[in-house]
Amino acid sequence: MTQPSDRTQKLAAFLQTSDWSTTRSLALAGDASRRRYHRLFDDIAGRQAIVMDAPPEAGEDVRPFLKVASYLRELGLSAPEIYAADEEQGFLILEDFGEDLYDQVCLQNPGSEPELYDAAVDVLIRICGAPPMEGLEDYGPKMTDLALSCYRWYAEPILERDLSEESDAVRASLSPLIDDLGPGSVTILRDYHAQNLLWLPERCGTARVGLLDFQDAMLGHPAYDLISLTTDARRDVPDTIQTRCIDQFCDGLGQNRVDLSRQAAICSVQRNLRILMVFGRMSLHFGRPHYVDLIPRVWRYLQQDLQHPDLAGLAELLRKTLPEPDENALKTLKAKCGTIPTLQ
Repeated sequence: MTQPSDRTQKLAAFLQTSDWSTTRSLALAGDASRRRYHRLFDDIAGRQAIVMDAPPEAGEDVRPFLKVASYLRELGLSAPEIYAADEEQGFLILEDFGEDLYDQVCLQNPGSEPELYDAAVDVLIRICGAPPMEGLEDYGPKMTDLALSCYRWYAEPILERDLSEESDAVRASLSPLIDDLGPGSVTILRDYHAQNLLWLPERCGTARVGLLDFQDAMLGHPAYDLISLTTDARRDVPDTIQTRCIDQFCDGLGQNRVDLSRQAAICSVQRNLRILMVFGRMSLHFGRPHYVDLIPRVWRYLQQDLQHPDLAGLAELLRKTLPEPDENALKTLKAKCGTIPTLQ
C-alpha cells in the first residue's frame, strides 16, 4: 500500500484544525506554479471551498496572496474570502467561485463576450482609480531582464547558439522604451486573463468578476493588466473586443487614446517576450511540453504590437534575432522537454 506523502499528511492535519475536517476532496488542475488545488465538498452543510496547497519548500509563499486578496476586497472586488490559513505550512481554505471561468463561458456563449469583458475592464478602472496597494515592488526595473530571458529559454534552444550579442542589442532598444513608461503608479495583478477570471453573474457591478492568481501583484503601468486581458496567451480575443476594451478603459480613466496605444504596445511587447520565456521554460525545465502549443498565439500578438511606429527599431532587431515559431521550431522545443535541469 502506498504511504501518504509528508505533504499529504500535513494537509490532512491542517484540515483537522478547521471546520472542513469532515469534507471530501477532489484534486483540481494546477497552474504554471508549484501550487496544488483541491475542491472540498461538505455534503451535510451543502457548501464547497477550495484548498490551496503552496509548499514553502518549493519556494511558494501564501502571504502575498492574503495581502493582495485583502486589498482587493477592500475595493469591493471579488477576491476569495479566506476561511482558514496556515501561513507557515502554506495552506489556505478559500471561497469557491465555481467553474465559470471566462474562457469557458465565452467558448460556450460567444455572445456573452462584450458583457464579460466590459465587467473585466471596469475592475481595472476601479483598481487604477484607487490608491495603490502599500508595500509593493515596482515592476519597471524587472521588465527588460524578464523580456530578454526569452533568448535563453526560447531562441537559443531553437537556434542552438549563443545569442548574447543579439540580446544586448535588443536591450539597448527596449530599455529606453520601458523607461518611458515611468515608475509604477497603480497596482497591477500581472496575470489578468480569461483563465484567472470567473463570471459571477449573481453579484453586482465589478463584484461579478471573480479574481484568481493575483499573488504576484506589483506596481506598474495602468495599461499592463489591460493588455494582459486583451492579448491573452491562452485564447484569441476578437479585434472588436480588444478595441472595445481599450476605448472603455480610456473613457473610464480619462486617458488619451494615442498615448495609451503607445504605452500599451510597449507593455504588450514586454509581456509577450516574457511569455515566450515562460512557455519555453515550462517545457525545457519543468517538462510540460503542452505550453509550447501556445507559443504561436503569443508570437502573433508580438508581431501585432511591433507594428506601432515608435517600436520600428525594436521590431527590426527582434525580427532579425528571434526565430519564428514554425513547425520545426516547436518540435525542437518539445524534443528538448525537461533537458535543462537548472533555472540558472
